[in-house]
Amino acid sequence: MKARSAAVAAALAVALTGCSGVRETLRARPGPASTAFDAAELVDVLAPDTVPPIDRPAFEGPDEAATHLQPEVPVAVLEVAGEVRAYPLAILVWHEIVNDTVGGVPVAVTYAPLSGGVQAFRRTVAGRVLSFGGSGKLYRSNLVMYDRATRSLWPQLRGEAVLGPLRGASLERLPIQIGSFGDFRGSYPNGRVLSAATGAARVYGATPYAGYDSRRAPSDSFFAVAPDRRLGAMERVVGVRTASGSRAYRYATLRSAGAILDRIGGQEVVVLWREGTRSAVDTPLIADGRDIGSAGVFVPVVDGRRLELSPAPGGFVDRQTGSVWSVLGVATGGPMAGKRLDLVEHMDAFWFAWAAFAPATEVFEAS
Repeated sequence: MKARSAAVAAALAVALTGCSGVRETLRARPGPASTAFDAAELVDVLAPDTVPPIDRPAFEGPDEAATHLQPEVPVAVLEVAGEVRAYPLAILVWHEIVNDTVGGVPVAVTYAPLSGGVQAFRRTVAGRVLSFGGSGKLYRSNLVMYDRATRSLWPQLRGEAVLGPLRGASLERLPIQIGSFGDFRGSYPNGRVLSAATGAARVYGATPYAGYDSRRAPSDSFFAVAPDRRLGAMERVVGVRTASGSRAYRYATLRSAGAILDRIGGQEVVVLWREGTRSAVDTPLIADGRDIGSAGVFVPVVDGRRLELSPAPGGFVDRQTGSVWSVLGVATGGPMAGKRLDLVEHMDAFWFAWAAFAPATEVFEAS
């Protein structure tokens, strides 16, 4: 198992430092990011499914998972039709795609380590349930999926088929959030956690992307457009898209504030941040990674009542009832215990990636 993991990690390391011919070709025509797809920016990195998707995911309870998952390790949390699941990034970093069914809905849970973000999608397109694999290609340093039915290509951050028979089709996004396993266990004691029993030979808990967090910029082998210099390329942000535009919240700003009440278009949102979540792309063992914290974006209304949340020991407290809330938007104590805030579709990402796919994004400035 260790030998197989080492071989895959070595292939990824070579890919991160290679592709020099492609790099020089792309550098000859630098320019700002555009929302239009440019096939010349597709980069072949690995053979398809070298990073294999999980097609038959197995799950376990939080107490069982706690025997091998530390409280600070990151997990992606998805709720569909009342069913809640956590997908440890320690597993996703080796697979990137999980073809799953949650709450009776076929979904794809996807993680792009080089972009920093998790996204979830409904897998049904025009009445057909698709399953996805990793194409081995990157687009603007972002995972490019392919569907097995038509071999069409789908960059994760676009959520849209860009080449192939389904070109122009879009996947419906589902709100998903990154948090710590400890926060998940405390918020959803009856939730389910993706098991390491995947059938693949991998050393889960280790990452093949050790040191990526320390880079000053993405690999120029994979990123052809001129970077947006409003923020540092590798700065972490929470990006939110709406019909009226998009906005990015710096982790650094969130760390200082803890909670930010904002309005995007006509929608009021609260953006929460809490320490205690490790990076999955820092040290060789994820459990030793730097504490980057985790964030969530929610509608601050429950049962028709508008809530004002502020940081408090163990999470957040609302001014109206004194209830305690987790960063996952679950009331864990007080009069509203058991209630949930509605999660707003968002994405945690490195700034370079968010800005490359949403070049007109605003950057939230604290007043």
